[in-house]
Amino acid sequence: MDDSTRDGVSLTNLDQQLFDGAGATKRDLVDYLDAVRDRIIPVLRDRPLSVIRVLRGQAPFMQKNLPKYTPEWVARTSLWAEASKRQVSYALCNDRRTLLWFANQRAIEYHVTLVRAERWDRPTHLVLDLDPPNADAFAVVVGAARLVREALAGAGLAGAVKTSGAKGMHIFVPVEAETTMEEAAAATRAIAARAERLDPALATTAYIREDREGKVFLDSTRAGGATVASAYSPRARPGLPVSFPVPWEELDNVSPADFTVRTATGLLGERDPWAELMPEPQRLSPELVEEGRAIPVARVAAMHEGKRRARARRG
Repeated sequence: MDDSTRDGVSLTNLDQQLFDGAGATKRDLVDYLDAVRDRIIPVLRDRPLSVIRVLRGQAPFMQKNLPKYTPEWVARTSLWAEASKRQVSYALCNDRRTLLWFANQRAIEYHVTLVRAERWDRPTHLVLDLDPPNADAFAVVVGAARLVREALAGAGLAGAVKTSGAKGMHIFVPVEAETTMEEAAAATRAIAARAERLDPALATTAYIREDREGKVFLDSTRAGGATVASAYSPRARPGLPVSFPVPWEELDNVSPADFTVRTATGLLGERDPWAELMPEPQRLSPELVEEGRAIPVARVAAMHEGKRRARARRG
């Protein structure tokens, strides 16, 4: 057993592979997160945190509710979870010690809400999640990202883009502090619909996978209580890729595989590109919000359509 201590946190089994095919050890994970702590902690701070852990011999699982053995010094907040009808005690990863504790727990992925704990009804960002039709279609994701950028510009908005760390991209649009959850959700739907109209052969807002016809899915549902992988978060995939910020003008020159726990710190140097690339909070126009209010919520529309199709098959 290889033990060490950092910031009062005991680190164990550092030379174990994280999972079969990871190509990375627990030490790699700990060293990476510790190296980027001054960049990842600001995007985690005060946001209810969900993590994906991979324990030896087990499938990855998402942990929202803090386990009973969590140290008392880990900051936390309690929120009602509508899906499970219970109070959930979420961690707030506000310091290095907490980040190291999670790394030692084999928490590989760090997913945060779009709200802060003290203002759970006020989102800080709109997020569009761009999902390609297959794992080898990053070039079309870049094309779809540019459609979203054009739609944002048409609404007087700007965003920052990062690889998801998987096969797609996330576009974040910071909004004014008084923006409501409902306004943000409506505006996100409107932006996705406008981007789709710019090139319907490339991008789609179809929530049902079989309706996407090989196009990039513009997912506008990351609102409300949804979470998204944070900037700089590793992902539980072979090679441990990282969700990494990319300047708009560099999108044609990168691949998600460029950014891993082994390469990201060297690419970053002393910079924090996510902070540098993020625009200032912006106001959503009433016209954009009203446009989005007329668009059905994708999950709800998909649920009703699924039921309709099931009835048609039975009939």
